[in-house]
Amino acid sequence: MPSWTHLIRFIAKEDHQIHIGQLVDTSRDVGIDTFEGKEVKAYEINGSIFNGEITKTVLTVLQLLSPMDRSECNFIRCLGLNYSDHAAEANLPLPKAPIMFAKPRTALMGPYPAAINIPKAAQDGSSDYEAELCLIIGKTGRDISEEDALDYVLGYTASNDVSAREMQMLTPQWSFSKGLDSSCPIGPVLVSTSVIPDPQTLSIKAIYDEQTVQDGHTKNMIFNVRKQISYLSQGTTLETGSIFLTGTPAGIGFFRNPKVILKNGGDIRVEIEKIGTLINKVRYEE
Repeated sequence: MPSWTHLIRFIAKEDHQIHIGQLVDTSRDVGIDTFEGKEVKAYEINGSIFNGEITKTVLTVLQLLSPMDRSECNFIRCLGLNYSDHAAEANLPLPKAPIMFAKPRTALMGPYPAAINIPKAAQDGSSDYEAELCLIIGKTGRDISEEDALDYVLGYTASNDVSAREMQMLTPQWSFSKGLDSSCPIGPVLVSTSVIPDPQTLSIKAIYDEQTVQDGHTKNMIFNVRKQISYLSQGTTLETGSIFLTGTPAGIGFFRNPKVILKNGGDIRVEIEKIGTLINKVRYEE
């Protein structure tokens, strides 16, 4: 188990360098605080997110970054159709096994001021959000039992599975339509398993331009986190640094009436209990 409980990665005001740190005030929502320009401080961590030790050095956040750098991430596994209410809104039967697709690590990005860039190829009125609980694997394993599965989790954060729906509907393979650059923002903080011992106890919301568009709970996952890790490690090595996006609840823009799309300049937020709020603005590339 790591020495930290609430890890952030950030550029410090003191030296304008990238650091990782333990939040000084863990009661605050660091995503909202940094968005609003409030001062956030962290104890510097020496080492990596996997083996770092907290020091007494206090640094001030200039810019919040993704909790994990792209260079530390080797694979992003995502689950589709993994909430019972989402399957119901899609009028689809519950899957018999986890439906997995992948994103490249070039999709990985952080919270505000990082923006979700919608490329010209996806500026067709179908860009969509999906609020998801994200986890990072903290140690390498294979053929992991459900009983031991959570021992392999380093921590949890919020994520947004940004999706190009028109592209998605053209093919049964989703990795391209969901793997565009900046389609996987995560943050604002990585919370340890000591704080979240049971990931099936968390409320999860998506808020778009101040309107709550998704309001779910991780207890409604069809395949809980234990089952996901166990199933996807069958005959397959899950390496340290692997990321899981664990599915989204009901309320995606594609199924709303009228449909909701991510528009240029929009404000999209993913709020998860005990983690905080991942905030991003939407920017259409020119």
